[in-house]
Amino acid sequence: MPRHGRFMMADVPVHVIQRGHNRAACFFHPADYRFYLEQLAELAPLTGCAVHAYCLMTNHVHLLLTPATAIGCGALMKQLSQRYVQHVNRTYRRSGTLWEGRFRSCLTQSEDYLLACYRYIELNPVRAEMVAHPRDYAWSSYRQNGRGIAGGPVTPHERYLALGADAAARAKAYRALCRAVLDPDVIDQIRLATNGGFVLGNARFQEQIGRMLGRRVVRGQPGRPRKTEDARSGLAYEG
Repeated sequence: MPRHGRFMMADVPVHVIQRGHNRAACFFHPADYRFYLEQLAELAPLTGCAVHAYCLMTNHVHLLLTPATAIGCGALMKQLSQRYVQHVNRTYRRSGTLWEGRFRSCLTQSEDYLLACYRYIELNPVRAEMVAHPRDYAWSSYRQNGRGIAGGPVTPHERYLALGADAAARAKAYRALCRAVLDPDVIDQIRLATNGGFVLGNARFQEQIGRMLGRRVVRGQPGRPRKTEDARSGLAYEG
């Protein structure tokens, strides 16, 4: 089944996941994580992307970013992926693919879902039982967002900035959010939207984005659509 084009829009946040081929490891040494983050910090401004949150897991990557143009996210991921594969192949004297293919992504509504995506990303090592607390994981943006430590590729989103009057107040408020249990339904919505390439948000936001793009941006109903609907939409969705 052919894949539909990604939904990308200027100034709309997007959650990105890129996995290792066959879910194999893509980071092998602390130097690999550092290299990836260095390249991310360099390439994000060059491609017009503001990175709000990230987490580098052993076999996949999460990014939350806002591109200034509709092509910014794709440009960032293409260059970042290529540079990192070249680094790995050169360092470990290997060849061939590293990533599973296309990165997965979803446009994300700022008002209702953006800070949930922050938390979903930075709490990933806790859900995976790699650490007991997100501050203990070295390769995520929690140290910037949850502890107020400057540095790295992070640019706060306006929704994060609204948490407090200064960096210390914002970090404190964000830590309180992270202590609260993230609703399992929200976790499922984030996973479904990102893996399926849909739009993450409430019905009004989804309808608005659908009108602007002129395309269906949510999962269709189970079962085979009517032929007239297939011909009219011309869309296919990846699971």
